[in-house]
Amino acid sequence: MLLGALVLLGLVMSGCSGGGAKAPLVIYAGRSQTLIQPLLEQFSKDTGIPIKVRYGDGTDLALGILEEGKNSPADVYLTQDVGALGALKAENRLVALPQKTLDQVPAPFRSPEGLWIGLSGRSRVMVYNTDRSDPKTLPTTVLDYTKPEWRGRLGIVPRSDGFPEFVTAMRLTKGEAFAKQWLTALQANTPRTYPNNIAAIQAVANQEIDVAFLNHYYLYRFLAEQGERFKARNYYFANADLGGLFLVAGAGVLDTSKNRASAEAFINYLLSPKAQQYFADETHEYPLVAGVKTDTKLPPLDTLKTPNIDLSNLQDLKGSLDLMKQTGILP
Repeated sequence: MLLGALVLLGLVMSGCSGGGAKAPLVIYAGRSQTLIQPLLEQFSKDTGIPIKVRYGDGTDLALGILEEGKNSPADVYLTQDVGALGALKAENRLVALPQKTLDQVPAPFRSPEGLWIGLSGRSRVMVYNTDRSDPKTLPTTVLDYTKPEWRGRLGIVPRSDGFPEFVTAMRLTKGEAFAKQWLTALQANTPRTYPNNIAAIQAVANQEIDVAFLNHYYLYRFLAEQGERFKARNYYFANADLGGLFLVAGAGVLDTSKNRASAEAFINYLLSPKAQQYFADETHEYPLVAGVKTDTKLPPLDTLKTPNIDLSNLQDLKGSLDLMKQTGILP
């Protein structure tokens, strides 16, 4: 059972406890614990609001909330997968956020109905090995990675971290038949699959594969640790190619929340200059609130040539996962 697996993940607690204490805010966090836990603990310290955090795969946590139904203990869902937020929205599991919260982020990076809000941004990229590939010769469209010359040379992280949203975007822009055909061709080209972006980018650097289709920000963790000797770099797709999809990590308040005021305070905290700068400096993502400095090592957001896709339409997560299973991309 999925819920059994979620229970095994456990709840990480921070903040005060004991008699008379505030009820803890229950956060389901579909983000790397290493990356996000310091910020969540700082929220609890700064506000005095105790928290319980369940960390896990964003897709699994969203499906878990749907399975839990009205019995879900979750107050807030925090994720790097906007498609998972869309799936909760489609099942009427999110409640509207205050307008002054929503107004902190540009309209393209939040739900039109005000049911979820983006907190930080990331671009899909093709990470390449600098000894094995010349970026000038890499395909200018992600669609070309089904060609025979890329057989066995590409790595993907199919379960989460943006790949399901990419598939949903393909279904929306190219149609179901095209998406099925492309995924079938991709699987026939024997891509290497990895459990997460970290493993995939390390495989590129180790020359196990030549390229990997990932999110942009993982590279900068390796560069910070190893410097220029790290043998991988990001290739940004131009000309609004689907491979350059720009996604957001975001959050929403659950309809089952018993701590709505604390839940809204948590989301506002993640939109504060302090938290937004954390996303820029520590996770190397794009802050979404105006006035926060982006990491200077990143291409400026306004220079990215991204496809024109309404993120709020990336809600059919189950349909994309089913298609990925049909084509063998997922077991």
